[in-house]
Amino acid sequence: MVSVRMAAMLASATALVGCSQNIDAGAKTAAAAPAPAPAPAPAPPPAAPALGPAFLLSLQAINAATFTPPQPASGAPPPSAAGASKTPDPALIKAEVLLDRANFAPGVIDGRMGENVHNALIAYDTAHGLPVSGALDQQTWDALNAGDHTPVLTTYTITPQDVAGPWTPDVGENFVKMAALPSLGYTSELQMLAARFHMDQGLLTALNPSVDIGKPGSQIVVVDPGHAALPPVDHILVDKATKSVAAYDASNHVVAVFPATVGSTERPSPKGTWKVKGVAQNPDYTYDPSKLTWGPKKAGKLHIPPGPNNPVGVVWIALTAPDYGIHGTPDPHVVGKTASHGCVRLTNWDAEELSKAVKPGVKVTFVTS
Repeated sequence: MVSVRMAAMLASATALVGCSQNIDAGAKTAAAAPAPAPAPAPAPPPAAPALGPAFLLSLQAINAATFTPPQPASGAPPPSAAGASKTPDPALIKAEVLLDRANFAPGVIDGRMGENVHNALIAYDTAHGLPVSGALDQQTWDALNAGDHTPVLTTYTITPQDVAGPWTPDVGENFVKMAALPSLGYTSELQMLAARFHMDQGLLTALNPSVDIGKPGSQIVVVDPGHAALPPVDHILVDKATKSVAAYDASNHVVAVFPATVGSTERPSPKGTWKVKGVAQNPDYTYDPSKLTWGPKKAGKLHIPPGPNNPVGVVWIALTAPDYGIHGTPDPHVVGKTASHGCVRLTNWDAEELSKAVKPGVKVTFVTS
């Protein structure tokens, strides 16, 4: 939830918000009124373990990957549609990239089946009239590959600008330490490059096990997420049950679906239909304990500088719902997995893409499917 007059925020590119700190969905907030329970959503899969240092992938294997239906062990039930992969799968990496290019975003590209990929597959199949399973199957694989033959991985040469920094110390969610910094830029070349190419940092490292990414001239293997801009967005549906933001054109055709964190039970997002009020790129953030019920209240009002590690990320899409907006996040892995303080959180790259396709007056409807 945001505590600010949006006109002032948009004029100065400053956000004063209470919707960006990560909280558990069941956390208690004394000042928040209880909200009706949402319709049940698919249970999230268990968290996949981190990449082991010996796990290697290659550009050739992923670009040439083909779909092979999973074969359950003898006597075992078929795998769950939302079951989690333990290690990155080349075919799933390829599918994630193709979903991202088709604007049915899977979140961070990591080659593992998880809830965001599961929901992206449901949205893609629904939009394309395919049988909906929430799993990667042959029909979905064929549809994804039919109109896109560009390799999903490519090479990139590190430039002097890429390694110039300056890099920001990683202070986590400590607002007092954030406020003492001149900016909240990336913490390392690894974080910057992973965000640029929509990738999990572990996957980027696994694809480049012996490369010094801090050295200009180094060539690395990266995802090619595509660069086509969204067409103008006419209206948006924010769905808490499916943890998604769906953008539509004037003909009511879906043009993009993004994974999202949408409020919480104790501090829900607004109901009904509102409108986009404006967009602030690279916003500041102001923590005001007189208007918020959490955080370092004894520290007083804190001004937190802009940057990709700012609590609201790289962009703020203000809504006419008082104090609410759609924004980015410094940690793309939490999108769709933790609750917010009422606002709608996307990955930084998805929020940036959406911000360029909306303008004041675009309708934003909050629903529970």
